[in-house]
Amino acid sequence: MSPRFPHSVNRARRAVEAALDPEGLTLVACSGGADSLALAAAAAFHRARDSARVGAVVVDHQLHPESEQVTATTLAQLTRLGLTPVISVTASVDPDSGEGPEAAARTARYRGFAQAMAQTGATRILLAHTRDDQAEQVLLGLARGSGTRTLAGIPAVRGPFRRPLLGLTRADTEEICAHAQLDPWQDPTNADPRFLRSRVRTEILPYLEAQLSGSIRESLARTAQIAAEDAAYLEDEAKSRFARLLEDPGPQGELRMELQALLAAPPAIRRRVIALAVVAAGGSTPSFERLAAVEKLLAKTGSAGPIELEGGVLAHRGTRGSPDYAKLVIVPRLN
Repeated sequence: MSPRFPHSVNRARRAVEAALDPEGLTLVACSGGADSLALAAAAAFHRARDSARVGAVVVDHQLHPESEQVTATTLAQLTRLGLTPVISVTASVDPDSGEGPEAAARTARYRGFAQAMAQTGATRILLAHTRDDQAEQVLLGLARGSGTRTLAGIPAVRGPFRRPLLGLTRADTEEICAHAQLDPWQDPTNADPRFLRSRVRTEILPYLEAQLSGSIRESLARTAQIAAEDAAYLEDEAKSRFARLLEDPGPQGELRMELQALLAAPPAIRRRVIALAVVAAGGSTPSFERLAAVEKLLAKTGSAGPIELEGGVLAHRGTRGSPDYAKLVIVPRLN
């Protein structure tokens, strides 16, 4: 009797097929863990059928004593799967960036992806986030008191990046690796309680499963899907309203919008419009606290500002007697 063919293998292959670039080179980002090796195995199936060009990139963060060996072992397994080209890039993590260790590693990793795309001419990169990662991301968003966009979790598509395994579980990827006779690396940081995400993975989610619902991960992932659809609609509405409210820029690139028109917008749209203005002025997406501070300017009581926002952008309310009276003014950072 032939060994059982896991249903997870076909699910992964179908999901990956839709994520591959039919015209250009797609790279699988692989850490050597079960999730990314399973993704590589699914992509290699299509490479073997000559239905797509698929290679792989291993980003070595140099954060573990064994990172060089892990990279070498991962490259060998990717080559055995038949992916080509298979390359590695070194990512230098800046410990003084002020981002925190996890965020600094992510920044370095994406620099590595950009380097790999430039080196190979790849047009897409596949990332191996699973439904478990999605559940963890939603919980982290709830803990931080974030809005709909953060609760939407990890996007399936963003720029050149595709995440085809968001519908599969970590148990699925382990099953796929076993079927493909791959030897995944167990990253010790995944169980390190110093990292919040690791505590969510190893302590909080198991506790919620035991005390609340065994299907909590699926429920959180479904919440992310619903929130993503809601966020997309609200953002489209906000972009349309922003285009209507925005006046011609001032001599220093100042952005102006009528206070009354902003106040007439529903809060969910108004905050997004203000955030769009901040980004348009060269800043970054403001926090909820900074947005709330800007909203207080609209009431024409108390201070007229300025309020400093992310990226050095300033916001103030035009005062009586000024040409900006009854307007919210967003001033770009002056270098």
